[in-house]
Amino acid sequence: MDLGIAGKWALVCGASKGLGLGCAQALAAEGVNVVMVARGREVLDASAAALRAASPGVAVIAVAADITTPEGRDAAFAAPGGPGTAFDIVVTNAGGPPPGDFRSWDRETWIKAVDANMLTPIELIKATVDGMAARSFGRIVNITSSAVKAPIDILGLSNGARSGLTGFVAGVARSGIAAKGVTINNLLPGKFATERLQGTIAGTASKTGQTVDEVRAAQLALVPARRFGTPEEFGAICAFLCSRQAGYLNGQNILPDGGLYPGTY
Repeated sequence: MDLGIAGKWALVCGASKGLGLGCAQALAAEGVNVVMVARGREVLDASAAALRAASPGVAVIAVAADITTPEGRDAAFAAPGGPGTAFDIVVTNAGGPPPGDFRSWDRETWIKAVDANMLTPIELIKATVDGMAARSFGRIVNITSSAVKAPIDILGLSNGARSGLTGFVAGVARSGIAAKGVTINNLLPGKFATERLQGTIAGTASKTGQTVDEVRAAQLALVPARRFGTPEEFGAICAFLCSRQAGYLNGQNILPDGGLYPGTY
């Protein structure tokens, strides 16, 4: 299927590995020019080089910066050869806050989590959404977490910050920009084979006294698909949300989790 987005420009955050890289790869495969942002230069440059080799017809720009800071956002928008703030597609993604017991989190820890996982996406939306509306096309996809629908006890920082973003997006997506070809949706990943999942499994093992292998096996058993998702299939979902065909899909929380969350029918 031709997604109709070849030649567009995308800003993909946290794009050096994991789910962010999966999104960058899927978009580039559709002919989208990609500005990849991540903090670790070495891993980012390697991922960008591989993406250029795989998709030679598109521009791939790597920006080593912390997107959660004003300076990092300025660097992303000022990337040489990039579109400035005139992105057609923005994929927000910041590393989730650490697991733990809420009793040990002070105010500074909470502010850091909210800044990275709520306020940063809002700043990126604010900087780009009006330009999208003026050009009559825009796609914003926020990578959040399945914990928004099914909170996880040791991920209280993520539960709180990402739920705040979800509430904000629910209103903005249904404002005047919706009639101007701009959609905003959230992708809520379940258990995907990433470093983040490895860290969560290790945290659960430490808390419960089980081994890492025991926790991994127990979590696999909970997923009806009996496997963890891959960054590649996550990226494919993201690319579809950014497509012309997804123009009537707006303000939604998409939950790719292998059927783990029962929800309501």
